[in-house]
Amino acid sequence: MPKVVLAYSGGLDTSVAIRWLKEERGLDVYAVAIDLGEERDYEGIRKKALDIGAIGSEVIEAKDEFA
Repeated sequence: MPKVVLAYSGGLDTSVAIRWLKEERGLDVYAVAIDLGEERDYEGIRKKALDIGAIGSEVIEAKDEFA
């Protein structure tokens, strides 16, 4: 199955996008969130992507690069 990487925020729009890409386009979805220093539950975001149907989910810590 073809694969795609989705910039994932954990919000409604990107959560729906995971399911849509999987079901309507037949793609394996890898969700990637980037930690730029905001106070967010990144582990929860990662888990949510997997629960929705992503075959992989990663949080990239990029605070130093962003600053």
